Amino acid sequence: MITHFAEILARAVQLPNRKIAVCGGDNAEALEAVEKARALGIASSILVGDEATIRTELDALGIDPEPYEIVHAPTLQDAAVTAVRLVAEGQADILMKGNIDTNIMLHAVLDKEHGLRHNKVLSHVALFELHHYDKLLAMTDGGMNIAPDADTKAEIIKNSLQVTRALGIDIAKVAVVAAKEKVNPKMQATTDAADLRTRDIPGALVDGPFAIDNAINREAALAKGITSEVAGDCDVLLMPQIESGNAFYKALVFLGHAWVAGIIVGARRPIVLTSRVDTEQAKLYSIALAMLVSDRLQQDAT
Repeated sequence: MITHFAEILARAVQLPNRKIAVCGGDNAEALEAVEKARALGIASSILVGDEATIRTELDALGIDPEPYEIVHAPTLQDAAVTAVRLVAEGQADILMKGNIDTNIMLHAVLDKEHGLRHNKVLSHVALFELHHYDKLLAMTDGGMNIAPDADTKAEIIKNSLQVTRALGIDIAKVAVVAAKEKVNPKMQATTDAADLRTRDIPGALVDGPFAIDNAINREAALAKGITSEVAGDCDVLLMPQIESGNAFYKALVFLGHAWVAGIIVGARRPIVLTSRVDTEQAKLYSIALAMLVSDRLQQDAT
């Protein structure tokens, strides 16, 4: 079981011949991230977009274009379709967002005939290394699904298992988060938790509702009389809606100084979306995590 990001980086380096398809390859932040991944031996990259613009950006950043394959795509729509096709055909292992609108890229991802559609739902998983938690902690979904119902949350849990399996966790402990630990018919998060804990989701042990404190702290759980294999020892936090997930993510990163990686899962291969506010470290961890997830998905498919 992988418990630190250093192990993720070490495992990613050991994977052979891994490639990233960068959709909109003239984005400075994405180029700096893939150059770091190349330098460390994690992955090479295919840059998809307007070739002249990509070469201009590489030159501005002082990055040698020689190690990169550049695939010319004159429009953003062309870039999305081409990058997705490269991943779908196995010429690249993960998709990474560059200088392109997320909706344009995801439209190509979800294309029924040529895209990467796999599960019913796409969702975001953030993975944290925290100073006072003895393993990596996953949180979902703070970036894709706005107000999921119980059925969608079940799909989000299934998607998160792509990450936990890649970390070597056979049965992931999933804590369904709410504002209180007792079911209240007026609080959807609690009724969803009661529903989800009765469902058979292979590879997951689901329990809840839990408040954040007793989901991640055993003493807090015991103080409230909660006895559960999940309470205080969860691998995955399932958040009630996007606002709570987004706030939790940013609080841990900007106030708790957590190390973090984030990927979109639920497609045939993971997707990396970098942000200008992400640190170089977070971008690198996200690429490495995506590579491990992609490798595990390939293993599961064979």
